[in-house]
Amino acid sequence: MTQVTLQLFGAFSDLDPAREICVDVTGAQVADLRATLRRVLPERWPGFRAGLLDYSAFADSERVLRDHELLPADGRVAILPPVSGG
Repeated sequence: MTQVTLQLFGAFSDLDPAREICVDVTGAQVADLRATLRRVLPERWPGFRAGLLDYSAFADSERVLRDHELLPADGRVAILPPVSGG
């Protein structure tokens, strides 16, 4: 199991005043984190629209991560929801 510290941006930042949550992920890939969040977010925050995960990106301190890639060794990941505006 991997512990991930998830930095929250955009709509996700409403989940916690510190804009950061920790989750335990079974597996080592970004896809495993996404699957964990699909389960955990509705449990912890029933009003949250978990479907937003399907359109959100994950990033480490340097770049956007794809689902097939490994989670960063330091366990810090940012979740970036889609944005719109002008």
